[in-house]
Amino acid sequence: MSYIFLDESGDLGFDFSKKRTTKHFVITLLYTSDKRKIEKIVKQVHRGLTKSQKHKISHLHANKEKAVTRIRLLNKLSAKEINVMIIYLNKKKVYTRLHNEKDVLYNYVTNILLDRILTKKLVPQTDDIDLIASRKETNKFLNQNFREYLSKRS
Repeated sequence: MSYIFLDESGDLGFDFSKKRTTKHFVITLLYTSDKRKIEKIVKQVHRGLTKSQKHKISHLHANKEKAVTRIRLLNKLSAKEINVMIIYLNKKKVYTRLHNEKDVLYNYVTNILLDRILTKKLVPQTDDIDLIASRKETNKFLNQNFREYLSKRS
């Protein structure tokens, strides 16, 4: 069994006049054959946070963590057998027609990454794949749409 962890950073807003709109959108996939090792590392790093840091968050979020926490996590991950693939999307180069189709854009970019993993045979072709995605949306319809989109593409 292969495990793929998916997470994104940034937003898919295109109104660059707003202060909080990011210039880039990043989707990262981390894949491994041993999910438990990754979960243990995250738990160890989270356990190492101070009580005040733990009170503020229940999970690690890279842009909100101190540099020392990010470095500790990355050092521990680098010692394990994992692979990482990233798409760093410059939102200013996205077709204008996709500006209002954020879900389509998200699904498309995610599919590109997953396709690259499979075509480059970075995950054994005989393995079942368990995709563990951060919960991008709380809207059940959009989450279902995402699942169906990826199912049709595999």
